[in-house]
Amino acid sequence: MSPVWTPGETVLTRFTRTDDSLGVVHPLRVLADDGNQLLAWLPQDTPIIGSRLPDGRSIRDEPLANRFRAGRVQVRDTWHGTSTVRLIDEDYWSSVWWFFAEDGKFTGWYVNLEIPRGRTEDAVWRIDGALDVHIEPSRRWWWKDEDEADASVAAGRLTEDQLARLRAEGERMIGLAESGLFPFDGSWCDFRPGPDWPTPALPAEEWAALADPAKYT
Repeated sequence: MSPVWTPGETVLTRFTRTDDSLGVVHPLRVLADDGNQLLAWLPQDTPIIGSRLPDGRSIRDEPLANRFRAGRVQVRDTWHGTSTVRLIDEDYWSSVWWFFAEDGKFTGWYVNLEIPRGRTEDAVWRIDGALDVHIEPSRRWWWKDEDEADASVAAGRLTEDQLARLRAEGERMIGLAESGLFPFDGSWCDFRPGPDWPTPALPAEEWAALADPAKYT
């Protein structure tokens, strides 16, 4: 049976790759959960585990043709520049992120296309699909990172069938946005965190795992 988390708990989103190596890890504060659909909060300046090239460069510093073939390593990082509310549903190949500026203003949605891999006691597990959809508050939208999605397939990180399903999920979400249907109906756009809410924290063992050479891939 899948775990059900209560509001205020910290839960992790762990992104893996198709070879099961672990990538980025984000701690989230639970807003609501029913065992299948999680709504959670990631504030600006939250410490996270990020992913970089083994020489310390950003992944996007690597030429596109080699970007999904190069090795990667987990690093200490910070979620910066924005805060997000995230809706993660085990039934769908996407999560929806509401973006908020530092002053709390809602700035748009992001459909992060993902492959769900289930839940464990403390985490939801996903594979990032490279392809995404950006949706403005006006509901004008555009695809993001189509070139990276194609490069990911060429490198064997995703299959053609997986990318086709991810694109179909993006098209489904675009249809909801164009129709002004949930989650693009204004829900949660006026969200404000409690003034005394602590920043979500990663468990100490998560930081300790950064030294594990098996995390290199």
